[in-house]
Amino acid sequence: MPTAPCPFPEHTPDSAPPAARGAMERVTKAQGGQLPSAVARLATSPELLNGFLQASAAFESSTLDPLAREVVVMTMATRHACRVCVAMHTARLTGMHADPELVAALRAGDPHTALPDERLEGVRRFTLAVIACGGAVAEDTLQDFLALGHTPRNALEVVLGIGTYTLSTLANRMTGAPVDGRLAAFA
Repeated sequence: MPTAPCPFPEHTPDSAPPAARGAMERVTKAQGGQLPSAVARLATSPELLNGFLQASAAFESSTLDPLAREVVVMTMATRHACRVCVAMHTARLTGMHADPELVAALRAGDPHTALPDERLEGVRRFTLAVIACGGAVAEDTLQDFLALGHTPRNALEVVLGIGTYTLSTLANRMTGAPVDGRLAAFA
């Protein structure tokens, strides 16, 4: 019995729906001429691809510091077992010269083992709390987050990160996006 063709092909800008082509070209340029497989597959839905890229850009411009943003992303990536996101954001953390102990703890995704940085652990705990209660965090949970130097704006930016990386992690898993060769060392 022949296998069915993959419903999520790795599009090129020529094969993708027209509404995805501009985004694909921008990502290819930003990635040094290489189109990530995940993007090529997400191009099947220009709405999802463009929505994710817009949300990702908004999250990247938030007032959460870069390591805090990566904690949100890695929390989502490990929670949803998205190999692509784990590899990509491990590479990003490595490029940021993040503490190897922090990177290892984030990759492990064990919420019972605290991150080595209390402020970043607060971001992870808050992220998990927001998910667990559908955003209706208890007042003490919010106050604990704020007591670590975060702001109410940061709390809402965590929600933005959760939404953004829910799109990415679930779509990457649904499409079966592989870890690209350039990220294999971080998988």
